[in-house]
Amino acid sequence: MLDRLAHDLRAGADRPAVLGTTRTGAVRTKATCGDLADLADHYAAALHARGVRRGGTVGVAVRPGPRALAVMLALYRIGARAAVLDPGAGPDVLRARLTAAPPDLVLADAAAQAVAGWARPLARRARLALPDLAELGPVATIGRRLPGCAPAVDADVRTAFVPPPADEDGDAVVVFTSGTTTRPRAVVHTRSSLAAGMATVAGMVRPEAGRPVLGGTFFVLLPSLAAGAPVALPARSARVLARQLRRLGPQATYLTPPQLRSALAEGARFTGRVWTGSAPASADLLTRVKRAGADEAWGVYALTELFPAAAVEQADKAAFTADGDLVGVPLPGVEAKTDASGQLLLSGPAARDRYLGEASEPWIATGDRARLDGGRIVLEGRCKDMVLRRAENIYPGLYEPGLHVPGVELALLVGVPAADGDERLVAVVQPTRAAHGRDVRAALAGPLARMGSARPDAVVLADVPLSGRSRKPDRAATARLAAQRLAEGS
Repeated sequence: MLDRLAHDLRAGADRPAVLGTTRTGAVRTKATCGDLADLADHYAAALHARGVRRGGTVGVAVRPGPRALAVMLALYRIGARAAVLDPGAGPDVLRARLTAAPPDLVLADAAAQAVAGWARPLARRARLALPDLAELGPVATIGRRLPGCAPAVDADVRTAFVPPPADEDGDAVVVFTSGTTTRPRAVVHTRSSLAAGMATVAGMVRPEAGRPVLGGTFFVLLPSLAAGAPVALPARSARVLARQLRRLGPQATYLTPPQLRSALAEGARFTGRVWTGSAPASADLLTRVKRAGADEAWGVYALTELFPAAAVEQADKAAFTADGDLVGVPLPGVEAKTDASGQLLLSGPAARDRYLGEASEPWIATGDRARLDGGRIVLEGRCKDMVLRRAENIYPGLYEPGLHVPGVELALLVGVPAADGDERLVAVVQPTRAAHGRDVRAALAGPLARMGSARPDAVVLADVPLSGRSRKPDRAATARLAAQRLAEGS
């Protein structure tokens, strides 16, 4: 798919490729297919002139958009690998991570350089931070330069030579995930695993040429463009996103659960098929999306190590009444099994090759407890999230789906240390904006009664803290919030 994309972009040079949205929701073309192809060739020539070669590493800190996409296409063409720099990780963690994958060059837009420099105090308020980029390696600016920015990536480049496309497999991208400053962990995807993942997405979403797709991830952008469908990046403002959906009428939409909840709160209407992932998606959320106009609403189970792994449509998820979280049948090519401890293991052509500095391993240990029910994957919670109460092991993921009754947006079960050394089990429940607390507690009575010995000691109604790029529920912060509320007697 990636190998033929450059040809396809040239063949349809005048077609819209990346769509933007004004604050009123009006749609405009940010880049045509020809623009994108030209930009990718330009960056490939500039990077090659700077000495970036096959097997080299380039740090990338560029906001989603045509330039970020063109950079990834240029690196793929050269055969270099991209190390994605996440400003939400914090400077100390990023420094430690990049000792394992030191970049030959760091590509950063003006915004990333501001976060690392003059705007650092403002960025910290938004929980964004980057180290001084010059500490990581030579820095070049992508896009518009502002005062104080590094030289442009094409500064002093006297040649327009575009290198021939790399035609062998090799590392394509390094994505840093869990780990600490003492032992950072990085997922390494090869060109073949990226291609397999995007082929799976294309088969799952089935984008049609000429009809827009809304989504901001690399795995959504590339298969859509390869199919001839223009892509629109989701607006950051929920209110503008709702307008964008109305004006665009996309054939397919990919948003995270927090984005969906925010859009629904603004009265968003959906069209076509809607997909959501990166964080848990309840049956209630998928049902609300379909009620808001979607033909289909899908929850996607995916990991950085394997995207995507499984998917489930709203009707099947809503009909599932057993314990646990149904995430669907493994997608074509994905194999699933559990180990002796009940941990889910996954494998397939789209699986990461290895963790940086470690040997290649075909099976991914997901960290999720699960069972296979008629070939379907049912999650039972994170292995590390187990709560020990009165000598009983309680896995929150078994019971949390049952707490997502109408009027509830999010619900987590967390352990709070008790005075006697035991743990108290607390349900932290986030009501929808329109729900009344008394009604939510009444609706929870039935599910709580069915939890048996896993029934929580307390129920706290509060917004569940989120963290990370995909705004996943933060269990550690939720446990601290629960402890604080219990101490206050609420």
